[in-house]
Amino acid sequence: MACYISSRNNRFYTSLESGYGIAAQVTEANRIPAVRLAMHHQQELPERRDKTGGRTFIGLPPGFRKRTSFELETFLTSWSEPAGEPAYGPLFQAALGGAPVFFSGGTLQSVTGETQLTFLAPHGLVADQAIECEGELRFVDAIVDPVSVVINSPFRKTPAQASLIGPTVTYLPATELPSVSIHDYWDPQSAVQRILAGCGVDRLRIGVNGDFHAFRFSGIAKDLVDSATHTANQAGLVSFPTEPAIGEWNYTVVPGNLGQAWMGNVPSEFFSLLEAEIILDNDLEGRHHEFGSDTPQCLVAGRRRVEMNFRIYGNDEPETTALYQAARQRSPIPIMLQLGQQGSQLCGVYMKGVVPTVPEFDDRDKSLQWRFSGSRAQGTSNDELVIAFG
Repeated sequence: MACYISSRNNRFYTSLESGYGIAAQVTEANRIPAVRLAMHHQQELPERRDKTGGRTFIGLPPGFRKRTSFELETFLTSWSEPAGEPAYGPLFQAALGGAPVFFSGGTLQSVTGETQLTFLAPHGLVADQAIECEGELRFVDAIVDPVSVVINSPFRKTPAQASLIGPTVTYLPATELPSVSIHDYWDPQSAVQRILAGCGVDRLRIGVNGDFHAFRFSGIAKDLVDSATHTANQAGLVSFPTEPAIGEWNYTVVPGNLGQAWMGNVPSEFFSLLEAEIILDNDLEGRHHEFGSDTPQCLVAGRRRVEMNFRIYGNDEPETTALYQAARQRSPIPIMLQLGQQGSQLCGVYMKGVVPTVPEFDDRDKSLQWRFSGSRAQGTSNDELVIAFG
């Protein structure tokens, strides 16, 4: 008699697809840390209205349209720079759309006015790309010349001459969204293994100041493929793939209380942030109404919506007062959150134009708290939100 399957004997892999719904091949390098993966696979079941001569339901034929959705929760961990990007990078690319932009690092020549950096050699950076220096992540606001850039806010400690600027990978928004495959493997190998093909990220949530820095991806998929019912060429697979060889796998989880928060047109670091959540909503749907198909044919994204909910302690400091004034005047301000505090364990979230909502004053606790709900980010052309790792 077989024993129950332990819920901890589970491994996840993800990779970008070459074509919508064509399940991507994965290797050990595509394995991601995750807390939970929920899949919902259903078929549309219309009501039979034909008169059958009785009250007994006599069933429905197969072949009706399929609806598949998912939700995957993971967290910020350490990642290996030689790997190019974190293993869950394809999920961020699926959420934002743009291909990852890499910076290999450089050497600093000088710092002017706290935010203008000059490199010893051409930097090759572009606007909104991230850089890292001594455990701090910043974003490029402007390119001055081939060797100089202006960053969004100063470093806590001004870098010295010849300081090393570390490598980063940056994800930028784009009009079209790619799809990814998510592989769900279990022990023992004879258990049902599953693949979600054609996954599109409809919503990304980033949680700040929890137990750990959390990322939650949810959306729709073209189809659910499993080892028990797979048929030839389903999701482009001749046969159901076996799991990649499992090698040594180790990573560091980043505590949710570590990081920095910078807000305001005059960038100021806020030490009073209690919690924050950034929500990216792609208004995504699949083309599933066409005649002749039982699964979606592509992903269709609507207007992008980026919001931030956050809570701070109320005080009379000038930067806090300026935040309240921006809310009353509906003036957009830049906001940057750095998750983590050392290289290879950093995630940066940058929104250059957030219109804060007028805060709710919450006096139920000993200290007054301000709650900002639904503060929306805006931009000019695919630039509302940038996410980077360093």
